[in-house]
Amino acid sequence: MPKIANLTSSLAIKPYIAVLSARFRTLLQYRAAAFAGFGTQLFWGLIRVMIFEAFYRSTTAPQPMTADEVITYIWLGQAFLVLIPYQGADPDVRAMVRSGNVVYELVRPTNLYFFWYSRAIAQRTAPGVFRALPMFITASLFFNLQMPPNIPATGAWLVSMLFAVLISAAITNLLTIALLWTISGEGLGVLLSSLTWLFSGIIIPLLFFPDWAQAAINILPFRYLMDIPFRFYMGHISPEQIWYHLPFQIAYLIALITAGHLILTRGIRRLVAQGG
Repeated sequence: MPKIANLTSSLAIKPYIAVLSARFRTLLQYRAAAFAGFGTQLFWGLIRVMIFEAFYRSTTAPQPMTADEVITYIWLGQAFLVLIPYQGADPDVRAMVRSGNVVYELVRPTNLYFFWYSRAIAQRTAPGVFRALPMFITASLFFNLQMPPNIPATGAWLVSMLFAVLISAAITNLLTIALLWTISGEGLGVLLSSLTWLFSGIIIPLLFFPDWAQAAINILPFRYLMDIPFRFYMGHISPEQIWYHLPFQIAYLIALITAGHLILTRGIRRLVAQGG
């Protein structure tokens, strides 16, 4: 019986791994766009570094992070910019909704939520393959990107980054599911991506927000996309604290997946496709 259960579990997850792999390989074909994105992110990273260097030179007040930590934080943000769901919903699903071909998605012998979720994981990771590594090499050689202080910090960062990817994909999937109610989905995408940009730490490290804003920031899932993983990387948060933050990441992930699944189920029941 255990062997049958393991075989069934393997067969159940195999289609989603195949979807993720196929989508990932498709997105890897856009190498020119990825390298162009690397150049753009390098340019904006330099601008942000210069802004913070000017800030640290002009103030004598104690700050929550050192200048070197902020510079490392900035370059990590540029390397993993694709974790921000700024592209919104899955463009292929958007096209299917507009044409009415989304009804064909309903006949697949798979769970539609996890089918789209697998695509979202690829969408959040594949574009970064040709951006993150060049950014790490360039910034560490020329622009003061520091390496993790020890192996435990590296391990905590990697675990936290894994769940950051999964949370980002869950947010992306919510935007995709919203297409069942709005044809373009651009309004919700702009709103949610703006909140993510502000409260993930990509613009300003979250520790620089005033104390009255910290309570609101701490209850939102966005800080687990960048701020918390980056601070593990720098050793700003002790690696032992992974056992405090990891349950929150898991809880946010479960909540987002559950919400997305329920909304999609309701959307399918109300779906009306016109055309042909």
